[in-house]
Amino acid sequence: MSEHPSDDQRRRPEGLTGILEALEQLVAQARAMPMSSSVIVNRAEVLDLVEQAHAVLPSQLSEADTVLAGAGTVLEEARREAAGILEGARRRAEELVGTDEVVVAARVRAGEIVDEAERTAADLRRDADDYCDRRLADFEIDLGKVLSQVQAGRAKLAGRLDATEG
Repeated sequence: MSEHPSDDQRRRPEGLTGILEALEQLVAQARAMPMSSSVIVNRAEVLDLVEQAHAVLPSQLSEADTVLAGAGTVLEEARREAAGILEGARRRAEELVGTDEVVVAARVRAGEIVDEAERTAADLRRDADDYCDRRLADFEIDLGKVLSQVQAGRAKLAGRLDATEG
């Protein structure tokens, strides 16, 4: 088996991240040059990985652009939805405030109506009492006249009775 695997033995890395990891591993495992920080790498392997990166990069950039465009669309839709929810909440709050104002106004008006009804009832009671008092006074006068007539009639009868007895 040779020091470097053949194309058949080498597993092709998936995606840009896989390719970069393979490049990193290739450099990390490369044989060091004596008395130097340089290493010896297989040019064909490095160029193959770079070529793979070039091939994958446009599709991954395209996918990233698609994701970003989709994110922008989703974000805009979320903003529109949030604006709609806020508008609905504002309208509902205005309705509730309006309803509250109507209820308060209705309670004030109901209080005014009750006060007016109580004043009217008091006036009617006073007028009814005054009418009854006048009628009773007239009745008292009439009864006084009837009583006088009754007394006069009895006195006349008593005088006749005394005259017949005597």
